[in-house]
Parts: sequence; structure tokens; C-alpha cells
Amino acid sequence: MTKSTIEKDAENIQASDFIDRKIAQFGDWRGDMLARIRAVILKADPDVIEEVKWRGVPVWSHAGILCTGETYKNAVKMTFAKGAALEDPEGLFNASLDGNTRRAIDFHEGDAVDEEGLAALIRAAVALNVAGKSGKKRPGK
Repeated sequence: MTKSTIEKDAENIQASDFIDRKIAQFGDWRGDMLARIRAVILKADPDVIEEVKWRGVPVWSHAGILCTGETYKNAVKMTFAKGAALEDPEGLFNASLDGNTRRAIDFHEGDAVDEEGLAALIRAAVALNVAGKSGKKRPGK
């Protein structure tokens, strides 16, 4: 099986550099949106680890996967690995609502980003992952 150029790039450069390149390659609203989402994540959790998985998908982790940033023709999808276990007081989750584990936010061209609400979700995801790694009882369980 032959690897694509994007898969080879993901293996050969630092994840943060790869994500920078991915953002720049779009040259449209999707790159701008992914950059805005990434900035919120990095600000909300300065200890977050940037990774690239699954054929070039940006992944942000802290004691486990927090979320991914997938790009599609009409949306930038931010999927929270354990989103179903997170409180969402701002009602940001608008996709993958039927699953037992994940939840997602689909951002479309022209959408506003609720930076405070998104940062709160990131911090809650970090707390959930850290609690799970330490063996502590998870919030709401």
C-alpha cells in the first residue's frame, strides 16, 4: 500500500508544523476557521499536545485525545473524543449527537466561534481525561 504525500509529510515533520501547513494550504475560510479553533485550544490548555493521525487529521491531546479538527468541503468539524460525557451549557455541540461517546461541532463558512464556550469545553475535556488517568471518579458519574 502506497502512502499519500500528506501521510508521508505527517510522519516526517513536527505535528505543529504539519498543522501550520495544513491551515495554509486551504487559502479559504476553512484554513481561517481551523486556525481560530486551534488558537482557542492552545490558549485554553497551554499543555496540550498537537499530533497528526489518520491521514493528516490534527489531533489535540492531554492525558488522552481531547479533540480532532477535520476539514471538509462545507465544514470544519471539531470532534471531542469523550464529548458525550461533557457538560455543554452553551449548546455548542451540533453534530454526532446520537453517539454514546463522541460529540462534534460543525463550523461552516461565516459561523462565529464562541471562544469562551469552546475554551470551557476544552478545559472540561482535559479535566475528564486527567481524572480518568488518575483513577478519580469522573464528574457526573
